[in-house]
Amino acid sequence: MCYNFLTVTEIKIVNMRILVSTRLLAAGFEELMEQHEVVFPEKEIFSKEEVINILSGFDAFVSTFQFKVDQDVLDAAKGKIKIIANYGVGYNNIDVDYAAECGIVVTNTPDPVIEPTAEHAFALMLAAARRIPECDRKMRIPDGLKWGVMENLGQTLYGKTLGIIGMGRIGQAVARRALANGMKIVYNNRSRLTPELEALYQTEKLELDELLRTSDVISLHTPLNRETYHLIGRIGLQKMKTTAILVNTARGPVVDEVALIDALQYNWISSAALDVYEFEPVISRELFGLDNVVLAPHNGTGTIEARIEMSRFVSQNIIRYFAGRTDITKVN
Repeated sequence: MCYNFLTVTEIKIVNMRILVSTRLLAAGFEELMEQHEVVFPEKEIFSKEEVINILSGFDAFVSTFQFKVDQDVLDAAKGKIKIIANYGVGYNNIDVDYAAECGIVVTNTPDPVIEPTAEHAFALMLAAARRIPECDRKMRIPDGLKWGVMENLGQTLYGKTLGIIGMGRIGQAVARRALANGMKIVYNNRSRLTPELEALYQTEKLELDELLRTSDVISLHTPLNRETYHLIGRIGLQKMKTTAILVNTARGPVVDEVALIDALQYNWISSAALDVYEFEPVISRELFGLDNVVLAPHNGTGTIEARIEMSRFVSQNIIRYFAGRTDITKVN
């Protein structure tokens, strides 16, 4: 199947001007392009310097997690950019408080990311439990893997307890998959779910320490903020079972990565499966040498279908905003 990318030469002069930080698929942006002028980079992504130099000529900005919208960028946008439509549910790449001070609305795309992220989290969970990437790597090396009935043993997820930290819509989508796989669900959240939802997911709310001590698998689905920075640190990792699996598809700094490396090296926990990293795009070199960690490239929403839906969602936020509507996913 062939997909077309947008280039600067394909723009149309209409009402508002929208700058997109990253080169994305054309699909999903059709309606926005019919009503407004949309400019994408010819390369993979605009540099910070390029954006700062041209941002004053635009009315809206679409950012991805790859592009950090800091005070320098916002100062360049002030007085001209009305809305920053972030391409993703997480928006820690944007200084949302300063954006508000500058009078700039920030939106995100919560709906399209739910199922693909939950799917990815469960795939990582299974991969770590059954040691699939490790065995795959070793089978490609001559004599790299020993065959045998008692060799290469993993863990089953069936009958195990899954602790979900952050029981929002993504956390609940993971819970649905886990229930179908015969797992027991416990959760930790800022607020308790309704009795109806707790009954639906056959779950109970636990304090964080108890969840860490009793869960066989822990899956993180919290936003990154002051409260969740290093939520899982050295002390928390040492409270977990030595057989536990930690899965992070939320944001890297929710986990103290230095402490996690120690936990994996010294077998405080059994394994981890990571889609996000504290210092990304830089990944701690120690992680590459560990068999008991599964690594993915911040790809929780990385499907063609999800990308198209995210583009449509971003487009609708911008179209509705400039039409004077309030039904947008404003975060600041």
